Amino acid sequence: MAITFHREMEFRYGEVDRMSPLVRRVIAENPSAFTFHGTGTYIVGDPQGKMAVIDPGPELPAHLDALLAATAEGKVSHILITHTHADHSPLAVELSARTGAPIYGFGPHPTPPRGAKSEEDGDMVFRPDVRIGDGGMIRGEGWTMQAIHTPGHISNHLCFALQEENVLFPGDHVMGWSTSIVSPPDGNMADYFASLRKLLPRGEEIYYPTHGPAIPNPQEHVQAFIAHREAREAQILACVGDGLHTIPEMVARMYKDVPSYLHPAAARSVLAHLIHMTGDGRLAADPEPGEAARYTLP
Repeated sequence: MAITFHREMEFRYGEVDRMSPLVRRVIAENPSAFTFHGTGTYIVGDPQGKMAVIDPGPELPAHLDALLAATAEGKVSHILITHTHADHSPLAVELSARTGAPIYGFGPHPTPPRGAKSEEDGDMVFRPDVRIGDGGMIRGEGWTMQAIHTPGHISNHLCFALQEENVLFPGDHVMGWSTSIVSPPDGNMADYFASLRKLLPRGEEIYYPTHGPAIPNPQEHVQAFIAHREAREAQILACVGDGLHTIPEMVARMYKDVPSYLHPAAARSVLAHLIHMTGDGRLAADPEPGEAARYTLP
């Protein structure tokens, strides 16, 4: 089942786009190979009432100014964070200071295991004012959000479901323009599979990811993401069966049509798959699952 990517979108940095009666979006000017055009910050609620801001984004003064201008006729009452990567959460502190709104999130950025390097793109100073867990409800003026804990891309990842419009803000868990990176040690492929399957029985009619355009067929899209990851694991088994036992060898074959500058990120996802597959007994690792290990059939 192939993924149908959604990449077409019209916007201007700093301008407010109306997505629905309750939802508006402002895109930060931080484009990259991993953020697409940039961070899409969502504003939920009546522009003249009390609003929630989802993922304020990176510390860009121009983006802060755009968010303050977009909410100037009302009041920001809540700041919601899907997760603590540097393109999502750092601006929350200054936005909170300027508006008085509390910051809601699952928790601080995950602490890496002893000896592991901290993520360069992690918001290590993030501390939510209010911790919100799986199923937690956040009620505002004319809007209601349910938090859904979706670890995998990162362990503190939340999606937010807007009850009044039956839509979901999936952060980086599900995107329309690209697949999501799952990078160990905190990125966990077993968790990612489980979190994708967790969304399948839900009935939201549209997803608004932090990067890229809206996803109009979310259940089909999520199923395609699952099938894509299952196909990657089938490719890995084929690689090992053909005598390719290391991650560089696997990446060179599996991602031969992908620009080489993306191969390091691809290697992280392959490692996440290998940890998953050694964990359930489909592969063996010598000496143990890691970047330098050799992988064989058990």
